[in-house]
Amino acid sequence: MNTHTLELFHEYYEKLVDAMTRTGGFDADTIRYCLAEICKLFGICKGVTVYYNSPLHEKQGKGEVLIPYDNGIEGKVALHKRIVNPNVTVIDCTVYIPVDAPDLEDDVIAKLDLAIRTVLMFISRNRLQTFVERTTFYDNSGYPNLNSFTRYMNSLSENNRLTGYTVARFNLRHFSLINREIGRMCGDIAIQNYFNCFKTVIADKGIVCRLGGDNFIMAFETSLMDDVTAILEGVPVVYDINDSKRVMINATAGIFTLPDDFKYNGVSDVMDTLLYCANIARNDDSRSIVSFDNDLLISKEKVMQVQHYFPKALKEHEFLVYYQPKIDIETGKLSGAEALCRWQKDGRIIPPSEFIPVLESSNDICKLDFYMLDIVCSDIRRWLDEGINVARISVNLSRKHMMDVDLLNHILRIIDKHNVPHKYIEIELTETTTDVGFTDLKRVVNGLQQAGIYTSVDDFGIGYSSLNLIREIPWNVLKIDKSFLPVEEDSESSSRSIMFKYVVAMARELGLECIAEGVEYANQVDVLIKNQCLFAQGYLFDKPLPLEEFEKRLHNHIYKIDRKKDK
Repeated sequence: MNTHTLELFHEYYEKLVDAMTRTGGFDADTIRYCLAEICKLFGICKGVTVYYNSPLHEKQGKGEVLIPYDNGIEGKVALHKRIVNPNVTVIDCTVYIPVDAPDLEDDVIAKLDLAIRTVLMFISRNRLQTFVERTTFYDNSGYPNLNSFTRYMNSLSENNRLTGYTVARFNLRHFSLINREIGRMCGDIAIQNYFNCFKTVIADKGIVCRLGGDNFIMAFETSLMDDVTAILEGVPVVYDINDSKRVMINATAGIFTLPDDFKYNGVSDVMDTLLYCANIARNDDSRSIVSFDNDLLISKEKVMQVQHYFPKALKEHEFLVYYQPKIDIETGKLSGAEALCRWQKDGRIIPPSEFIPVLESSNDICKLDFYMLDIVCSDIRRWLDEGINVARISVNLSRKHMMDVDLLNHILRIIDKHNVPHKYIEIELTETTTDVGFTDLKRVVNGLQQAGIYTSVDDFGIGYSSLNLIREIPWNVLKIDKSFLPVEEDSESSSRSIMFKYVVAMARELGLECIAEGVEYANQVDVLIKNQCLFAQGYLFDKPLPLEEFEKRLHNHIYKIDRKKDK
């Protein structure tokens, strides 16, 4: 190798190393130029590098091929290098010279070897950075994850660009049903295409990330709000390209538009607010998108107060059991009662609407339910010991309990601790609003039935697949939601009257005890008797009563059945 060639090599090599190691990122054009010039300098006709994610991929021939130089001349192998990195990736590099060219001299091979090792080190480092980026900021399915969202929000904050942005957390509605209908593979395609709808609209004006499953989070310029909201409310999404099959996907979402004076100390500042709004959206049937505003701020502060005071209130027995009688409308006798919770704090009775939804958002509701069952069993045991006529008492259990595989044991432990005969206890379970908890609900009801404990389905008719619910699960009692109960202006031919008639008839044919909730008017008693729904609960007879008042009703109290047609 002559001096001039050596000098040129060092010149290109220095430029190559500089282009690979620049602080702001490598210079791809300079790297390709320097490699091409080195190849020309030494008479190389082609250079090929193949990157494999693993030795198995290498064996299968599944690699990414990079050809930095190829002058089109047929060649033979002049030099070959293969390295296996610590992360088990494999890089294979081969240099070719023309078939009729003499073999390379040792000093040329040495320089080429130096250049090749430099290239391989660069590729290894660059691929490692790509690997770290992928595993840190993307999930296994290729979606940007929470780390990506955090990085994006931090970048906005550092560049004082938070003003004018909105963040949202959303969950796909009833997606388990879609998966069941079209299959999980097609479901994954549908999720990806729904995700792409947001990406297309937001483009470079925000970011969309997946938190896991069918839960997502995004940040976008507020000017895009209408377009984003339209997708949240529902769009048809293709899941089978061959047949152009589509499915409608919509979402529940919590939305927070960042105010001008927003103080950002970290991503948790927006995550907490979004989670609060998103939970309201998921649990409120009247709206699927909830935006954070001053009213929600006040509500959130109340939520925090309830969560703060709950443990102490439970320990100090501030929660009271009120009993609302259930009436046999043929005889006027008290046939049972529902145990309802009231919170007595600082001399004031806090209505359930102010604390039950808060506790429902966490497992605190389960603690309250068990507390209520314990108090009810204690009262029943005392009534039995005092020779008081005892009626069956129903106790509500939240759907939160359904995931507890030991729920039946927990219930029996409380009842048996007080030595209460199981026939005096009825467990009310609200009709599930989706199919997700159906299997767990069926398991729990079957277990209670086997233990001799009555079960009732509460609010029948307003949830998911009501007919399937009573076909598949062996209830004792069906409580018809008051929305199905005809009111004064309803004629016998009204849809409500017809539906009530046949729901009661169906329940009776199935051997279920049927009780109407929310009875408030005398004419409704006529409707119940005419349709042979013989049990009722509502303000026409009694409001929820404190313990002392209810105990008076247990002493052979007879209710006057005030029927409209008797007037």
